[in-house]
Amino acid sequence: MFVDSVRIEVRGGRGGDGVTAFSRQPYEPYGPPTGGDGGHGGSVVVVADSDVATLIDYHHRPHRAADRGRHGEGDRRRGADGADVELPVPVGTVVTTDDGDVLADLARAGDRVVVADGGRGGRGNAALRTRRRRSPKFHERGEPGVQHWVRLELKLVADVALVGFPNVGKSSLIARLSAARPKIADYPFTTLTPNLGVVAGDDLDLVIADVPGLIAGASEGRGLGHQFLRHVERARVLVHVLDCASYEQRDPREDLRTVLSELDAYDAREGDRLGFAQRPALVVLNKVDADRETALIVRDDLVADGFEVLETSAVTGEGIDALRWRLIDLVRASRRVDPLAPATDAPAPVLRPLQEAPTVDVVRVGGGWRVTGTHVERWVRMTDLDNAEAVRYLQDRMERAGVDRTLSEAGAQPGDDVEIAGHVFTFEPADDATAVTTTEDGD
Repeated sequence: MFVDSVRIEVRGGRGGDGVTAFSRQPYEPYGPPTGGDGGHGGSVVVVADSDVATLIDYHHRPHRAADRGRHGEGDRRRGADGADVELPVPVGTVVTTDDGDVLADLARAGDRVVVADGGRGGRGNAALRTRRRRSPKFHERGEPGVQHWVRLELKLVADVALVGFPNVGKSSLIARLSAARPKIADYPFTTLTPNLGVVAGDDLDLVIADVPGLIAGASEGRGLGHQFLRHVERARVLVHVLDCASYEQRDPREDLRTVLSELDAYDAREGDRLGFAQRPALVVLNKVDADRETALIVRDDLVADGFEVLETSAVTGEGIDALRWRLIDLVRASRRVDPLAPATDAPAPVLRPLQEAPTVDVVRVGGGWRVTGTHVERWVRMTDLDNAEAVRYLQDRMERAGVDRTLSEAGAQPGDDVEIAGHVFTFEPADDATAVTTTEDGD
């Protein structure tokens, strides 16, 4: 089963809690604070692996989570960090959010992207000690890890793509050119998934892809080829395969025009960024052993249109060597101009989604208010709301971050309900009170 697009849920590990602990000394009820910090949660990392060919494993198991961090201990002992989880995917996989924003294009083996960060470990009371707060009797809880859905979409990394109508002999050609052994039969849509083969030259090897047949309307969802047009996007060279043996039913020249129009329509749908029309292209008149007269009829018209034309027979092997060496020359020239994902010994960088700048947003919700902001919500999640001293510490952080001022400017009045990160508080500005009162947990 070939799976080239999946949607998976990823969850970073929760950070470990800090701990409240004190050293015991004679005649002192509480010695210096010695509570250690919790460990950070593990992250979920997607890694391009040349040994992986499909996304089928994620089709069957779409939920992936990293390990949590361990809790801190006394005597300033820090909890262990949670282990990261690596998700191997085929080279050429594009990782996007559910909204379609691209997180990473893993175009070479070893490329990595963090798709779900683990939560921060909570600080123990030793780390919360200050000049004014000499003996803190609270600690921070571990932060939950990032949890969301992402999409994995495979786009084959091939040097050459064979495109054309169904049953024109693309699979037979790739079997002749390489060691690939695709299914070959005398009926349309024999090829249901892309096939890859390696063509060996004296000093250069290239990857060739056989894409399922295209028909009119493929860019709009007709036939099978529309499902795999994405696999043509990275090809350096396009080979348009035409069937000389079907002249009585279809004109090969019309077939070529149809395929070109479908590629142009797909390119336009992608914002004209793929540039199919600007790539090196060959036209291969296949099955000349069955109808050589058709090749003679259409060849001059294709050359007049600016195409380089080769004649082949996958059955007899005629023209195969000429096609192989011409493809090697075109790919070699293309790599000089645009070396896609060159192989290097340098380690691939680890990509991470851009972090949003700290903000505080206030909106009116029913009879109360909702405060959002990455750092503000993190503070609430990491606070032990059953500990009065921890809540006072949270109130001080909120005031310094300008949350009270922002709420007052929005029209909030003392006593109003304020929801932050699923918890509901009573708004008591610092001028009116010294603490925020927790009334209830949100849903």
